[in-house]
Amino acid sequence: MKRAEANGMNELGYSELGSEGREQLILDHADLVQRIAYHLVARLPASVQVDDLIQAGTIGLIEAARKYDASQGASFDTYAGIRIRGAMLDEIRRNDWAPRSVHRKSRQLTDAIREIEHREGRSARDSEVAEALGLSLEEYHRLVHDSVSYLVFSFEDILGAEAGEFWQDGEGGPLEGLTRERFSEALARCIEGLPERERLVIALYYDEELNLREIGEVLGVSESRVSQIHSQALARLRARLRDWIERAGSEEGRHQRP
Repeated sequence: MKRAEANGMNELGYSELGSEGREQLILDHADLVQRIAYHLVARLPASVQVDDLIQAGTIGLIEAARKYDASQGASFDTYAGIRIRGAMLDEIRRNDWAPRSVHRKSRQLTDAIREIEHREGRSARDSEVAEALGLSLEEYHRLVHDSVSYLVFSFEDILGAEAGEFWQDGEGGPLEGLTRERFSEALARCIEGLPERERLVIALYYDEELNLREIGEVLGVSESRVSQIHSQALARLRARLRDWIERAGSEEGRHQRP
């Protein structure tokens, strides 16, 4: 079936499609599953298999076809993309391979960046953070890469495990909805405050969904350099948003008190 015909089906909800129509809708979006899987796996350790992501994403696509409701305003492509990516991220979280040392060092990195930026009132330089951690510049860049490779898979995961303490499975009441909205606003402000090249890499990777090689071609730098810039940007965002999540957690605790 042509994509135009599939788009016509996008205007229908699950209940209005016959079984053949739903199957065709899934087949027409199989390439979306693969595109998202390869985009994610480029930022993950070699132990993560793209086939596992594709399998999880396909289940997400099937769920999207089953639950899609056109009356909510989103196109099927948009809705399916969210469900596919979410299913892949859930699969990754269920098989957390990060050793405890990575989580510990990631917190140390975040704390060092926060301390320097609070003290200096500007973006922390790589050399300053490396010195604070007692590392060479090469060791520091390796730590940054390892930390974000293990802990960051989407913007909702930028804060690492701390976010899971009050965001559960994407469900929740008005307070959680407000918290998510405030997080998005805080994240947007932090991204705007990134150094120009880091901000550009974030936009190209997450908004335009270019891979690291493609971003390198745009910027005229190597793929490894793009990876380094991306990792540094995410480490900086985690550090800057830690204050926000601590305040949000405290606010939620106050609301929950009897």
